Amino acid sequence: MAALLSPMAALPGCSGARAMSSRRSVVAQRVVVPASGLRAQSRSRAAVVGVRAIMGKGNIREQAMRVPVEKKGEFSAKFVPFTGGSGEEYSLDEVIYRAKDGGLLDVQHDMEALAKYDGDYWKTLFDGRVGKTVWPYGSGVWSKKEWILPGISDDDIVSMFEGNSNLFWAERYGRECLGMSDLWVKQCGNSHTGSFKDLGMTALVSQVNRMRKQGKPIAAVGCASTGDTSAALSAYAAAAGIPSIVFLPADKISLAQLVQPIANGSLVLSIDTDFDGCMRLIREVTAELPIYLANSLNSLRLEGQKSAAIEILQQFDWQVPDYVIIPGGNLGNVYAFFKGFKMCKDLGLVDKLPRMVVAQAHNANPLYRAYKSGYTDLSPMKAEPTFASAIQIGDPVSIDRAIYALKETNGIVEEATEEELMDAAAQADLTGMFNCPHTGVALAALKKLRANQTISPSDRVVVISTAHGLKFAQSKVAYHAGEIEGIVGKYANPPVKVKEDFGAVMDVLAQRLKSQ
Repeated sequence: MAALLSPMAALPGCSGARAMSSRRSVVAQRVVVPASGLRAQSRSRAAVVGVRAIMGKGNIREQAMRVPVEKKGEFSAKFVPFTGGSGEEYSLDEVIYRAKDGGLLDVQHDMEALAKYDGDYWKTLFDGRVGKTVWPYGSGVWSKKEWILPGISDDDIVSMFEGNSNLFWAERYGRECLGMSDLWVKQCGNSHTGSFKDLGMTALVSQVNRMRKQGKPIAAVGCASTGDTSAALSAYAAAAGIPSIVFLPADKISLAQLVQPIANGSLVLSIDTDFDGCMRLIREVTAELPIYLANSLNSLRLEGQKSAAIEILQQFDWQVPDYVIIPGGNLGNVYAFFKGFKMCKDLGLVDKLPRMVVAQAHNANPLYRAYKSGYTDLSPMKAEPTFASAIQIGDPVSIDRAIYALKETNGIVEEATEEELMDAAAQADLTGMFNCPHTGVALAALKKLRANQTISPSDRVVVISTAHGLKFAQSKVAYHAGEIEGIVGKYANPPVKVKEDFGAVMDVLAQRLKSQ
């Protein structure tokens, strides 16, 4: 195993340690800080803050800047069973994925310790870190470090300053297509590897980095993926010099998704099955080999992903939207968003929760079926092909977590057919967006909820865009070329072939301008 994986741990021609040292040196020169780099700058800043603490309480901003140093050991988190109540708990430094009864684990924070500081304190702390370059708080995830992995050292964090993604006011689309005035799209795909998975992977790979330094027997990290998880894992593992292995369903992901882990040096296994088959295999493999499982079965991922919910509230100046619509596949992200919103409410930053909506593709809709049955039938299904390939999952690991989040927020589950999701994405693109098919699922669900008047014209709604549209350019090309069987392409806009002739060009332009 070691011989198989060792070549992936370092760049060709240099050792992993030397490469990392060189990178830090270059960063340090660029920002004119000492040669020891950003982390040394952070420690230096910590010493200054410590002096401020001795000088007196100061105002709330000064208190906020002090806490990461003065209260470092005060906050903690641990693994507990998701179902709770058993007294069972584990350190985050343990390699463990399930409770004794086989159920999922959850990361539980010491809420009593966090609650010693009021909501205004946390708002000031988080707001004061936005857009900064001090390591690691410039990240949208690690700017909330006390709420993510409070016990991890800054030196162990593997970050690309992910998060802080655009909350886009879809003003024209909302007004002209839905009769809405307060529609927003959270562009989680505007991230290093092009999807929201970066938010969770920075947390998980950082913890793996810490455990490997502790001498834990972890030879590599691995995941099953529909494309985006493998891209994120491979990038963050490469940044840390940790070998990575990804199991991908053959011929079921986009070319852009496939090339990312290949480029980042992962061992890519293309397996003749679907995602659910890949997931079964990776679970069997990680039970036998020292490969750390990086799927959302591992609740460390959700700690990073919940930062997007906190970030949405922050971008609205700590006001709560009425609805948040999330595309649902393996369903971990649904619970992650709920956790972020719930922590903000429990710690006094906001006074309510948004109503959560999960949108599923009709061809992979086990949660929608469960919702329609009143959550009495949680049977898995055989997922059929869908253009929303990242959510083509028939046996979601986190279905119980998602149902809990939906019940706690009086949530809704809606579905979209292939034509509905592709049309919704294309129509929104005509107003300036460039949506992935999964965002199309969420937009199609929104259209249905507007049509049946569940969502009103004045409601503030946030649609979660989980990936960048450029990762799914093939499906967009096929849609606009009219190449998708069974889909008319209501909003198709194919290129017009014209001869190299002034008159021919003028005829086309005149026809188009006349129709505007």
